[in-house]
Amino acid sequence: MKTQGLVCFGIGFVVSALLWQEAAAFHPSIYTPRVPDEELERIQEMESPFRSRQEYVDKGAEIYFGKGQCVTCHSNNGKGVKLPGHQPRDFTNAQWQDLRTDGELMWVLENGSPGTGMPIRVGTVITKDEGWWVIQFIRAFRKPEK
Repeated sequence: MKTQGLVCFGIGFVVSALLWQEAAAFHPSIYTPRVPDEELERIQEMESPFRSRQEYVDKGAEIYFGKGQCVTCHSNNGKGVKLPGHQPRDFTNAQWQDLRTDGELMWVLENGSPGTGMPIRVGTVITKDEGWWVIQFIRAFRKPEK
């Protein structure tokens, strides 16, 4: 019986290690685009239909902390909660903010981020307009590079 428990533990450990390794290999860097290569150029050109305004940032915050449930993984300060596997995106990271376009962020809200814990949000719990507002709020987390 003791041997059976050790075997089960060993198998579970190996499977967990392989899954973690697969997830880590899926996105080699936090700066790697999540959008598939064949869609990337088109998605990067996509722009929000909403001009940047405090009104939309405030609406985005309401959704981020409310029904969008973004705060659950990305935390109150936008730095992300420590989780196993891929860490939730740190929205305060200036380099990441500069690299990712609003279109790419919308793609992630609409498709999730395969290989991570990021679920689909637009079309499930929030509307596309609400997604654009959340993106404006996410942009407000950007901290200047030192």
